[in-house]
Amino acid sequence: MPPPIPPDARQPSVTSSFDHPTRLYLIRHGEVEEKYHKVFGGSRIDMALSPLGLRQADALAAWLKEAGVEKIYASPMQRVRQTLAPTARQHSLEPEIMHGLREMDFGDWTGHRWDQVSSLFGVSAFDWLEIIENNGIPNGESSASLASRVRECLKSIASPHPRQKTAVFCHGGIIRVMLGLLLDMPLARMAHFDIAYGSVSVVDIQPEKKHAVEIELLNFQPPLV
Repeated sequence: MPPPIPPDARQPSVTSSFDHPTRLYLIRHGEVEEKYHKVFGGSRIDMALSPLGLRQADALAAWLKEAGVEKIYASPMQRVRQTLAPTARQHSLEPEIMHGLREMDFGDWTGHRWDQVSSLFGVSAFDWLEIIENNGIPNGESSASLASRVRECLKSIASPHPRQKTAVFCHGGIIRVMLGLLLDMPLARMAHFDIAYGSVSVVDIQPEKKHAVEIELLNFQPPLV
């Protein structure tokens, strides 16, 4: 888990870069309705935000106020659209909805609590990323399909907007897939990265540098307003 970031964390600096990078703000939706806490909802349950989740959406907008976001991409799911709404209004931007940014399909796990998965399927829910990577969820999305659709989204998001700042509102699982693809790391290794409700992770992309992808901020939850 990364070291804690001070509550007053400001936008990451780019003054040491050769040039302004392509900056991606990878944003997980806010907390969902209480009845879905610790439940595998994935792409099959279109849940809404909790009251705290709505406050987290406002906090994200406040933190992003000075970011100069020029484009917003988003998952089509309700919890994501509710999260991005304050930021979209603030920047007067119409989000581009990308179906490929929807959450993973958890197949037969859908609707089950984390603590039920062990008794029903004989595996630990805490190993979910490793299980997905090995296509172990019955009737769930394959790792190849998941990686393919997220890779296409990344290309469509980053390529048309070089040197710009783009916000991507989506899901914890999808952010982990993005980080794995950008860092060329297996999906199972992304279990080391906590991606909390209402968090933002910032990635800079500069192909001309030796380390073309740099994580400037990881899993930061802006203070509630």
